[in-house]
Amino acid sequence: MKNKENLPEDQKIISMKELRDIGYSQYMVSKLVDGGKLIKLNKSNYENTGYQGEESDFYYVEAYAPKGVICLMSAAVYYNLTAYIPDAVEIAIPRKAKVSTIPEWPPMKIHYYTDERYALGMVTVQEGKNQFRIYDIEKTVVDIVFYREKVGIEETKEILHSYLRRQDRQLDRLYAYAQKLHCEKTIRTYLEVLI
Repeated sequence: MKNKENLPEDQKIISMKELRDIGYSQYMVSKLVDGGKLIKLNKSNYENTGYQGEESDFYYVEAYAPKGVICLMSAAVYYNLTAYIPDAVEIAIPRKAKVSTIPEWPPMKIHYYTDERYALGMVTVQEGKNQFRIYDIEKTVVDIVFYREKVGIEETKEILHSYLRRQDRQLDRLYAYAQKLHCEKTIRTYLEVLI
């Protein structure tokens, strides 16, 4: 019989499939839940209470929104583009996708993106056995400029300033994304004012 030592200490969220793959039956998983070793999040995913790594609300996204991608202000915070702390993890999903349940914690805010906007600039970040999808820094900046009315003009300016100060910025990629997402003119105007 498996014991608690077999649960990976470096994985925060574990799916039922992953638990089966390492040898746990539904009965054994129920025992782990009863014993407080796992917390059931939904029918497919569990939180590992023995997790020993760095905490991140982003790890929960795949459990609740399997197609979710960290976006807008949450992504801006991840890339250190702003000091603003959003009150929810902002997630993009395709327009036709559905999210069955949103957790009370961590709070999540869903944004429905067109297929083109959703697919562009997505990267997967792997931290130990934990992972999440997030838009790269240039896509994040383009989305923030595009949704500047929702995000806030002052926040948009701060993010652009922070982005322009970075050594690793890729203005060619920024312009390419802006062109594909129909906001090249707005990006150019902002950059002309700020540079």
